[in-house]
Amino acid sequence: MALKGIKVIELAGLAPGPFCGMLLAEFGATVIRVDKVGSGTVFPDFTANGKRSIALNLKTKEGVEVFKKMSRHSDVIIDPFRRGVMEKMKIGPDDIMKINKQIIYARLTGFGQKGLYADMAGHDINFVGLSGLLSLFGRANEKPTPPINLASDFGGGGLMCALGIILALFERSRSNLGQVVDASMVEGTAYLGSWFFRSQQLPWLWSNPRGQNLLDTGTHFYNTYETKDKRYMAVGAIENKFYSNLLEKLGLSEDEVPQFSNFDKNHALFVDLFKKKTQAEWCAIFDGVDACVTPILNLKDTPYHPHNEENETFKVTKNNLVIPNPAPRLSRTPGISMATCKNPERGEHSIAILNELGYDSKEIDNFVNNGIVIQAKSNSKL
Repeated sequence: MALKGIKVIELAGLAPGPFCGMLLAEFGATVIRVDKVGSGTVFPDFTANGKRSIALNLKTKEGVEVFKKMSRHSDVIIDPFRRGVMEKMKIGPDDIMKINKQIIYARLTGFGQKGLYADMAGHDINFVGLSGLLSLFGRANEKPTPPINLASDFGGGGLMCALGIILALFERSRSNLGQVVDASMVEGTAYLGSWFFRSQQLPWLWSNPRGQNLLDTGTHFYNTYETKDKRYMAVGAIENKFYSNLLEKLGLSEDEVPQFSNFDKNHALFVDLFKKKTQAEWCAIFDGVDACVTPILNLKDTPYHPHNEENETFKVTKNNLVIPNPAPRLSRTPGISMATCKNPERGEHSIAILNELGYDSKEIDNFVNNGIVIQAKSNSKL
């Protein structure tokens, strides 16, 4: 696997950090999650499969020393906290790089390490809002609609942070030195939207308010439509040749439905037309046709679509959870889904990890008895 031998410390956090750790783990890295001692996070970690967990009290001197010892033998740290948190505990980048000059210290934050909002709390909706992109999402004459927490948490956040880590690891292979990866979700999301910023000068693309442009549901030929069975189809026939094929399959002509005029009238026509057949019937008409028309699948049905089945795009667990397989595919060293691996309990591997670090049983007993570490009850034997 591409990242085999890379050791990662992931400090427990919400979605972006764990997703970043999952990406590294599924391409071969060994990931240890450092959980907090005390109350857990609001949401469970749905991307922890295949990772190990040590519950460590970083508010104690002893806990900090354990973390530093872990850092000496690791390649990457994923830090999901706001600026100053790790420095306050004396385990910020400057502290850790004194003991391991090769460490890649990835700081994954919402607002970054400086600026007016750097010390503020926030979530995806705030980061995508500040990036400028949220202003583009939504129907005409409606308020902006957040695209769930996909764009900032996972695109501009976890994925961009993983890219930074890979770049730093690659550079380290030449310099033999680590560095800090500053992954701000505002900046990462803005960069993810580079094409939208750079294309603003195209009047035929962005001349109208939100929801009235070429790609934001302002046209009838780039939109979604409900079917007879209350499912949906996606239509993206932008190019004229694809639009012609679309009209042919719908039994219409371009004289009746011109592509670049009468958008509201044409949209209403398509709304009525698509409701006359079921999704399966429309698929029978459009599958294999260059009209850019495909079904909109729900999460439950997605893995059973013939295209996805043939490509093994998803894995379905024994509990009927649908899990995407690692992407992109590498021909020699592909990623391997950890979906079937156990999701670790908080502190499940605390004692095992301490043993690997060279602590003896007396020291480990002291850590456990004094709340420096917590070992999950189900695996508490020394």
